[in-house]
Amino acid sequence: MKLRIATRKSALALKQTERVQDLLLAICPTLQIEWVESLTLGDQILDRSLAEVGGKGLFIKKLEEILLAGSADIAVHSLKDVPPQLEPEFCLAAVLSRDSPFDVLVSRSKVSFQDLPQGAVIGTSSVRRQAALLHARPDLNIKMLRGNVGTRLQKLAAGEYDALILAEAGLRRLGLESWITEVLPFELCLPSVGQGVIAIECLANRRQEFSFLTEINHAETEACILAERAMNQALGASCVSPVGSFARIEAGQLVLRGAVWEQDGRQKYTTLHSTAHLKNAIALGQQAAVNLISQGARVK
Repeated sequence: MKLRIATRKSALALKQTERVQDLLLAICPTLQIEWVESLTLGDQILDRSLAEVGGKGLFIKKLEEILLAGSADIAVHSLKDVPPQLEPEFCLAAVLSRDSPFDVLVSRSKVSFQDLPQGAVIGTSSVRRQAALLHARPDLNIKMLRGNVGTRLQKLAAGEYDALILAEAGLRRLGLESWITEVLPFELCLPSVGQGVIAIECLANRRQEFSFLTEINHAETEACILAERAMNQALGASCVSPVGSFARIEAGQLVLRGAVWEQDGRQKYTTLHSTAHLKNAIALGQQAAVNLISQGARVK
């Protein structure tokens, strides 16, 4: 059997596609795999924030077009780039076991977040990260930073920024963990929905054709991201909203933490919910959203 995988061309995307390929070949050694590499609009438009140009969905739109055209069978994404609600033509066929969900500080002077100097320039493209940082340190100067991980690290080394906020999972997948200065706690910066998860998307009408993907699907991670994505969807949030959500299984309970910030960071709303039944993951996420809204949280 031949399987064509659509992927972005970035170094991180290719690493993630390689991981999916390795897992598939482990369960089906005779599988013939071909990569269909593409530059997305999210990769090409780097002079404006994602919120201005259409959100993180720009990273998957081109790959979805490739699926619709029949030029690839599945697509590999960072789940945090996938909107909470897919178009009806598509579905998530599998998610891999979650890597680290944490955000990390990469500091040029190797100082911790709290020890950064007054007015330090912090690079990030995330509205969520910006709001979380300003909530903790209103003195910081948050400056937009787009581009792949390598480009961002080069700009840090060149002195354009005092520090960056990046996803720990991405740095570790690229073998760049030595750059990490500090792992940021959830109390400071709750991660984006699906952060640390690699997802496989396909056309909804072809899902049964790729039923073998269930063998690499991680059921516990799937339950967690169902809760997170349900919370974001119920809030009306997008991939570029100042919303954090993280679910994990603790002592047999599915526990969901949620946070919404005002964009300037002045106000933060939080919630914590749990259920003993993984099948109630979506209801758990919806319950969390209702609680946040009742506190006054609004997502624009």
